[in-house]
Amino acid sequence: MLMSPLYRNKKALSAVYNKNMFHFSKVLPNFINGEFVQSKATQFFEIRNPVTQELISKAPQTTEAEFNQAVSVAAEAYKSWSQVPLLVRQRYMFAYQDKIRTNIDKLAALITAENGKTLPDAKGDVIRGLEVVEHACGISHIYHGETIENIARGVDTYSYRVPLGVCGGIAPFNFPCMIPLWMFPYAITCGNTFILKPSERVPNTSQYLMELLNEVGLPKGVVNVVHGGFNTVKQMCEDKTIKAISFVGGNKAGDYIYENGAKHHKRIQVNMGAKNHGVIMPDCDKEDALNALVSAAFGATGQRCMALSVAVMVGETKNWVPELVEKVKKLKLGNGAEEGIDVAPLCYADLKKNVLRLLDSAVAEGATLPLDGRSYVNPKYPQGNFVGPTVIDNVQPHMTCYKEEIFGPALCVVHVETLEDAIQLINNNQYGNGTAIFTRSGSAARYFQHNIECTQIGINLPIPVPLPMFSFTGGKRSFGGDLNFYGKNGVKFFTQYKTITSRWKEEQDAGYKVSTSFPLMK
Repeated sequence: MLMSPLYRNKKALSAVYNKNMFHFSKVLPNFINGEFVQSKATQFFEIRNPVTQELISKAPQTTEAEFNQAVSVAAEAYKSWSQVPLLVRQRYMFAYQDKIRTNIDKLAALITAENGKTLPDAKGDVIRGLEVVEHACGISHIYHGETIENIARGVDTYSYRVPLGVCGGIAPFNFPCMIPLWMFPYAITCGNTFILKPSERVPNTSQYLMELLNEVGLPKGVVNVVHGGFNTVKQMCEDKTIKAISFVGGNKAGDYIYENGAKHHKRIQVNMGAKNHGVIMPDCDKEDALNALVSAAFGATGQRCMALSVAVMVGETKNWVPELVEKVKKLKLGNGAEEGIDVAPLCYADLKKNVLRLLDSAVAEGATLPLDGRSYVNPKYPQGNFVGPTVIDNVQPHMTCYKEEIFGPALCVVHVETLEDAIQLINNNQYGNGTAIFTRSGSAARYFQHNIECTQIGINLPIPVPLPMFSFTGGKRSFGGDLNFYGKNGVKFFTQYKTITSRWKEEQDAGYKVSTSFPLMK
């Protein structure tokens, strides 16, 4: 075990961060059958602090034998766990949500250490995941089947939901707590067992989530964690025992998982890339709309699939860009562990390189940068993965910075003349995760929501992520599958119907006579 020097530098850390000091594993263990087990791996992934580049810990590339062991354990645990009554499974989630709630600050500090996001944003990461756990505590009203009695003489048909078996989850780096909590709480409350592969860039948070699971006494083998990169993903897609896979991340990985998982007869849900547009109408509350744009574009350093990364300025609102830029200039950059920070470093160095590549391409292709953060270096943390907030004006749809997801602190600005032009622009984009419109006109808002192809729409609200009683309904190239994450669709994804048609002949009935024709209902 080693302690990060970051936690010993009290002058640099907020009080909340300091009181939640903890140890990192030098090499993260897998979590199999309720035990933390060191891997026999020969390949490892380094987890570095985004602010200092300090090596925090390493994640192993789980061996094939270790992966197979985790699947075997989960399959064995399924035999008994699937028979545990639903209300009892929900009670485990009641206990688990209490453990998470009690440790929100510690989880947030851990997220900040390995992902880099600000402490308030990290706390939001935890709370949005916690809300899904809370919803899993009461899914019985969604778990219902269907019944029709006496559908024919003496014949009843009824169906009920049953779990699938062993399920898998592959989580991204940008939400180390929330996304895993989108996955396994629903899966296991529905009666499945689970194999989680956290992002190899932020695996420490998942380890702590497993520690909390052990504290509530969840039976061994119900949830297991295997670390790794592509090799682990490939095994998960090809393993015959795993019945379903949930994934959140980029399109390259998502397409692979969707195609190869389905090819191996698995149920698949994949949330992928995005390019979310915010339409600014001339009649909107200007101050409110500009503040919303800045918050939604630069929150989480732009590292979220629901970031509002394109401002569509309609008509005369093109004149508002200087005011928008002035608001962005006021954002404070620094160590996410310190108080008052608005924009933290990017999670890892290669992501910073890709963001800079896209910003360079914008200039080369004719866009302008009224605010250019490419050369920003934090004087206190010169090694940090910082890119300064950047506004890219006069963006055109053919530009690389528009076609690709930047996933950094950058806002593209596009100018159009009418609402119809804005709708056409957005509908021509390959992604369909989310969009927003800012207006005082109810008719304009209604016209927008009925004609836009994105499937999550905000009206005077920049990031329309639904709470868990609904489902996260991204569309187009942002989603693969037909059952979305959490809410009713989440329960449907992790269950299947078993339908029974039964006949009980009364004594006075003549009963069957030999007939080879299709039976008719009488």
